[in-house]
Amino acid sequence: MELPPLVAMVGNPNAGKSALFNALTGARQKVGNYPGVTVERHSGRLALDDGRPVELVDLPGAYSLDPASPDERVTRDVVTGAQAGERLPDALLVVIDASNLDNHLRFAMQLIALGLPVVVALNMVDLAERDGLVLDPAVLERELGVPVVPTVAVRRRGIDLLRGQLTALVGGSPAAVGLRRLRASDGSVDDDIVTLQRRARAIAAAATVSETPVRRWNHMLDSVALHPLFGPVLLVALLFVMFQAVFSWSEAPIGWIEGAFAAAEAWLKGVLPDGFLRSLLTDGVIAGVGAVVVFLPQILILFLFILVLEASGYMVRAAFLMDRLMAQVGLSGRAFIPLLSSFACAVPGIMATRTIEDEKDRLTTILIAPLMTCSARLPVYTIIIGAFIPARQVLPFVGLQGLVLFALYLLGIVGAFVAALLLRRTVTKGESSGFMMEMPKYQMPRLRDVGLGLWSRTEIFLKRAGTTIALTTVVLWALLSFPQAPAGQKQVEYSIGGRIASGLEVIVRPIGFNHDIALALIPTMAAREIAVAAIGTAYAIDDTENASGAKSLVDHLRGRWSLPTALAFLMWFVFAPQCISTIAVTRRETNGWRWPLFMIGYLFAAAYVMAGITYWLAVAAGL
Repeated sequence: MELPPLVAMVGNPNAGKSALFNALTGARQKVGNYPGVTVERHSGRLALDDGRPVELVDLPGAYSLDPASPDERVTRDVVTGAQAGERLPDALLVVIDASNLDNHLRFAMQLIALGLPVVVALNMVDLAERDGLVLDPAVLERELGVPVVPTVAVRRRGIDLLRGQLTALVGGSPAAVGLRRLRASDGSVDDDIVTLQRRARAIAAAATVSETPVRRWNHMLDSVALHPLFGPVLLVALLFVMFQAVFSWSEAPIGWIEGAFAAAEAWLKGVLPDGFLRSLLTDGVIAGVGAVVVFLPQILILFLFILVLEASGYMVRAAFLMDRLMAQVGLSGRAFIPLLSSFACAVPGIMATRTIEDEKDRLTTILIAPLMTCSARLPVYTIIIGAFIPARQVLPFVGLQGLVLFALYLLGIVGAFVAALLLRRTVTKGESSGFMMEMPKYQMPRLRDVGLGLWSRTEIFLKRAGTTIALTTVVLWALLSFPQAPAGQKQVEYSIGGRIASGLEVIVRPIGFNHDIALALIPTMAAREIAVAAIGTAYAIDDTENASGAKSLVDHLRGRWSLPTALAFLMWFVFAPQCISTIAVTRRETNGWRWPLFMIGYLFAAAYVMAGITYWLAVAAGL
């Protein structure tokens, strides 16, 4: 018995394939499964204009022929003739969304390149026209080289014309089929995603008869934001402005917080007698927690930029720009969003890797997520930069301190990419995959949403300062306060905590670290920002005048640390995985201790080596 011709219906998700499939096949449908997978196979019978039956199969929605899920893999294998139990389609019915033409044309061009007979259904033209977008199907036909039929599947508009095109295409004369091959290629496409997207946008622009001013503005902005040259320049410029603002905009609110803590300390000293309780509150809680809380304005400025860029629709464009660079170091394009989340905190960033299908891609992303400069590093960076980097302008509106902070964030990104490159060639060896995403419209961020986001970050930070940081600071104060040092000896060095730090100092002194840093490294395993609290507490206890506050801490650092030591300390925090929450979530997401221990080992080794190199280069340079 001769089988009827097979036509595969293909397209992006949300292109209206199911509605068109129902309009063409009616009730003549059946559902099964492809062999060896849990992906459903939807097929139905379609009667052509000449009465011949055709089997129409509705393939799972896909973004490209580079599969990132079992559904997309089935679609790729069917249209290339590689799917077990399925024959090579005689023709393809490619469904594209008229209102999202440039994104859907990417996949359509890949499918056309396979060489099978193709007809394109330009679906949902009514919704596009409602939004002010009018397209010329004749231009699309000329540019794509295949028939294009406007349709509105839910209203059965264009169904008869589409059936007529399929009649001419399937089993028709050679003239109807043209010179197209009747055998599919392997699905490989010479052009990369960026080239395909550029070509798709050009075709979409040529086919557009008229559109609303909003759509025109979107395309104009994308012509810059997604440009292969101007796009990356814009991204770097935005990040540069963000880090400049972290310093320049935060000066006044930091002063207000410092004043509040100084007033609280003065009040406590006025009402409490000298002794255990006063030392606990002033040298422990205020000196430690206060040294961290003063950086809240800088953290909020950082998140203000991130929230505004996300709400405006720009972050997705940034992910698209980064995809090519990430592919060169073996990272999946889907790793961008988890890594971006890690700039806030590595914990949600690691949890966000669940969206990455390939296990080796996902593992690589987890292992490098701690290298993204999270908000917990910001207090450490800003206190050291404020103490050792002059607050001067190198160019108009460009401060040296903001430039150094930008360089530290950039160094974390470069370190992550180098680590990914090495990991993908050794312990997580495998092929990387690109990814497709829908570009949202540009829009003005809602002040309410941005305000709620900033309030949420404030709550998280203050809760952390009032619990983890406060508890750790009190424990550290106790370790530094007992036993009491005899006359002539420093309390910090004589105490229990000081003796522990002296043992660790032997290990870290070759990379330029002193006793103060050895002491700070011990409690920072709980949270990185505790390093500032630890140093503040230690200096408050050791200060016979009981001076505290951020300004006094800066003065202490300048008096006790050399510039090479400060630079080595910054480099250590670029790489060191000093966050117990990150280690715990890594163990949970990898189902064991093997990979968390590997992550701790390679990151601490990198931190030690890079800090040592930085210190000795700075010493050799005479800094």
